[in-house]
Amino acid sequence: MATTLHLSGTVTSHPCYSRRASCFLPVPGQQNLGHIVTPLSLPCSRTQLNGSREQLALQSNCMNGRVGLPEKHDVEDQASEQTASELTCVMKFGGSSVASAERLREVAELILSFPEERPVIVLSAMGKTTNKLLLAGEKAVTCGVPNVSHLEELAFIKDLHLSTLNKLGLERSIIAKHLSELEQLLNGIAMMKEMTLRTKDYLVSFGECMSTRIFAAYLNKIGAKARQYDAFEIGFITTDDFTNADILEATYPAVAKRLVGDWNSDPAIPVVTGFLGKGWKSCAVTTLGRGGSDLTATTIGKALGFREIQVWKDVDGVLTCDPNIYPGAEPVPYLTFDEAAELAYFGAQVLHPQSMRPAREADIPVRVKNSYNSKAPGTLISRTRDMSQAVLTSIVLKRNVTMLDIVSTRMLGQYGFLAKVFSTSEDLGISVDVVATSEVSISLTLDPSKFWSRELIQQASELDHMVEELEKIAVVNLLQNRSIISLIGNVQRSSLILEKAFHVLRTVGVNVQMISQGASKVNISFIVNDSESEECVRALHAAFFESDLPELVSVHNSGDGLI
Repeated sequence: MATTLHLSGTVTSHPCYSRRASCFLPVPGQQNLGHIVTPLSLPCSRTQLNGSREQLALQSNCMNGRVGLPEKHDVEDQASEQTASELTCVMKFGGSSVASAERLREVAELILSFPEERPVIVLSAMGKTTNKLLLAGEKAVTCGVPNVSHLEELAFIKDLHLSTLNKLGLERSIIAKHLSELEQLLNGIAMMKEMTLRTKDYLVSFGECMSTRIFAAYLNKIGAKARQYDAFEIGFITTDDFTNADILEATYPAVAKRLVGDWNSDPAIPVVTGFLGKGWKSCAVTTLGRGGSDLTATTIGKALGFREIQVWKDVDGVLTCDPNIYPGAEPVPYLTFDEAAELAYFGAQVLHPQSMRPAREADIPVRVKNSYNSKAPGTLISRTRDMSQAVLTSIVLKRNVTMLDIVSTRMLGQYGFLAKVFSTSEDLGISVDVVATSEVSISLTLDPSKFWSRELIQQASELDHMVEELEKIAVVNLLQNRSIISLIGNVQRSSLILEKAFHVLRTVGVNVQMISQGASKVNISFIVNDSESEECVRALHAAFFESDLPELVSVHNSGDGLI
């Protein structure tokens, strides 16, 4: 391959996606709005990042058509480069952990309390910043240019970050250009009266880019030498699926080469933006979807071959259920990657659904800990664990689910019926969550994270259209306001789990409308009414985690095996 990847500090061969205010606003004095350039028509220029870093707050810079992917020998040389590295682990901190100046101080103290570690730090945006950025962008579409500077969300973002700088004793110049560019970007959105997915990714990236700069500056101020990195400048190469991009394999050698090289030449704590990447075709800033900072952390862990990846949250690890539903929820000390993936998919807010993949591929344990309570042991997630005494690991609730019952005698002895059902959901971009089938019927639920985030009118229209299409081949019954209760546990105890669960649900008078066991065999899911779901979770938690369940286990084990 003729091109190679050189990011942040040298020239990158690719058409640039530059964070310039002129990308969205006309040149001062220019009245012809036809010359406004949007991110979709952004011209390319050859720019030296070393020479431009003082002029431009943020820049993702490329030339010649696409991000240059590392040559094969770069991948082969990765291992030898990593052996020289003294970096030891990744520490990732979420938005609530870095929500204020006080929290940033505490995180800095926490990091420095592990003198034996030389970590790579991954940060999310400061608490609420991402939501405020999205809301500001949505309002900018309709508010008009004169009103952009008065947006409540923009004022919140400015006040949060500037007051944080002031409380930490740092200069405003650290993020002054970012705040200026942010306002100009919102002006551009107001002028164009639209916000594409590409622009949305560009907009929300300001949160991580500002939080990491503030934190790196604070570490340097207190004598802990640190260096800030934008993920899209150090080799995080992704697909061009804006708002939900996926990491490409070329990322691993590129990131390892950059971080290890910088550490060996001038050791400093790397502070990396979570959540962000660079599209390999567009060279535009991309985001990895909500919670993507976890994926950033595990990607770095795999790239550098670390012994452990630490994800610091605001809870004591992965819990037995949502503490907002049942305050007595307890931390789960150990999980397998399979269990963690199921927990994430079915709604546990501790881990990103895709974030386990790099750690699993590299067989690197992930430790989830509480940044508010660093003494708590947290949860260790690894490939295997002792399952001899394990029954149920955790209970997860996913609310506001839509359920479809599809009945047709055409299914009997026929093929292709399921394909027709799923092609309908595919055409509408609606993700199916849980499925149960019989000879003449299918029951399925629709993933609320991919469906109910849309405007209400669009939701109703798409549901009506889906039902209309399915009614051509079957009788369809649409049921809304349902919840999925997922029991994550030991596959070898599934009969025991089912027996206990049905006994509990019968006791509280709840009718199970659908049941499904996933292909991984570590989860069993029930569909119940939304109004009954929290009561079910509390009752199930009491039965599995606070009763004499061990006695029940011993009874079954003393017989001819499990039920």
